[in-house]
Amino acid sequence: MSKKIILYNPNLKQLARNLRKDMTFGEVLLWNELKEDKLWGFDFDRQRCIDNYIVDFYCKELLLAIEIDGMYHNHEGC
Repeated sequence: MSKKIILYNPNLKQLARNLRKDMTFGEVLLWNELKEDKLWGFDFDRQRCIDNYIVDFYCKELLLAIEIDGMYHNHEGC
């Protein structure tokens, strides 16, 4: 099985950091269930930069992106 390549936009790195610090209530609730590999042992990242987007949660192993709050974090330049 070949490895999938996910495009990364380094210009979004600081915005992703800011979003991790300012998570919504829904994101906090889900993160408490996902962190430390609690969900069937899968590792999830918070506020992951993928191409020109930042998804709330991403699991590399499953190629699964989860967006909790949609347009809530609608920032200029994204």
